[in-house]
Amino acid sequence: MTERPTLAVTVGDPVGIGPEITVRTLAEVGAGAPARGVVVADPAVLRRAVAVCGLDVRIRAVDTWDLPAEQDGVIDCFDIRELGEDELPWGRVDKRAGAAAVRAIEVATRAAMDGLVAGIVTGPINKEAIWAAGSEHLGHTEMLGALTGVTRQNTMFVVRGKKIFFATRHVSLRRALDQVSADQQVACIEEALTALRVFGHDSPRLAVAAINPHGGENGAFGDEEIEHLAPAVERARATGADVTGPVPADSVFHQLLQDRYDGVLSQYHDQGHIAAKTFDFDGTISVTVGLPILRTSVDHGTAFDIAGRGTADPGTMKSAFLHGTEFARFADRIRAEYGG
Repeated sequence: MTERPTLAVTVGDPVGIGPEITVRTLAEVGAGAPARGVVVADPAVLRRAVAVCGLDVRIRAVDTWDLPAEQDGVIDCFDIRELGEDELPWGRVDKRAGAAAVRAIEVATRAAMDGLVAGIVTGPINKEAIWAAGSEHLGHTEMLGALTGVTRQNTMFVVRGKKIFFATRHVSLRRALDQVSADQQVACIEEALTALRVFGHDSPRLAVAAINPHGGENGAFGDEEIEHLAPAVERARATGADVTGPVPADSVFHQLLQDRYDGVLSQYHDQGHIAAKTFDFDGTISVTVGLPILRTSVDHGTAFDIAGRGTADPGTMKSAFLHGTEFARFADRIRAEYGG
């Protein structure tokens, strides 16, 4: 790696808001950013985004990651040669757009696996579009797992330096409760502690969120805390880990902000998402842990309804890129821990 790392940035679906928030982000951070951002896309996609955003920047097509120093007002684009000069309609599911999104992810991931870039920053994809293009993956995470040979990955939210993990994710609340067990909780606690260490917390402090109101009130409002969560916390603590819980969910995220912990293990999707996004929607970004490469990402969709207007807020993409520049220094740790 060069002293100033390079991040490969994918726009996601080229007819969503991804190209707009990407060019706005790189135009705002400029050439003086702690890491160099190289967009992985067709240059014509970026030129169109620059036009609709009214930006005074130039797109430079490149075919190597070993780049000379760029200048302000220039955005480098690693040309994937998927769409060429074709202009697809904004905001519509299109298998050609899906194919371009998949191709960009493949190119960026390979560059990271080969050590040519310090990590990847990903924009929002449209699942219907990638499926129409022939992808068999449910989304980004599964695709990245297949490309890197990893069978288990997890999501770590980062907001204002604090981390949130998820014991369950894209399942119904009823099914999420069915998945909870002491063994499952122990595994999630261990994975969260490992991720905290990899990302700079040498002595991590983790809180486990409760499921039921008031933490179950000693069984009056539910027994998951008694049967599963508390025993898992005790097993983790017996190994010397600094783990607290189960802590009622209406308190644990406030305590996280008070710096009592470095991270919280959320029990289900919305429990952690609502807390993070209410506190700072634009500042909440996603990091995929368990991959042998660094991957930060926006945590919103393609917003087809406003694509092509030049009005999309780049806040989350900018946060994802800046967190990528911060976490790039952990690229070797990530590869050592998760590289197998």
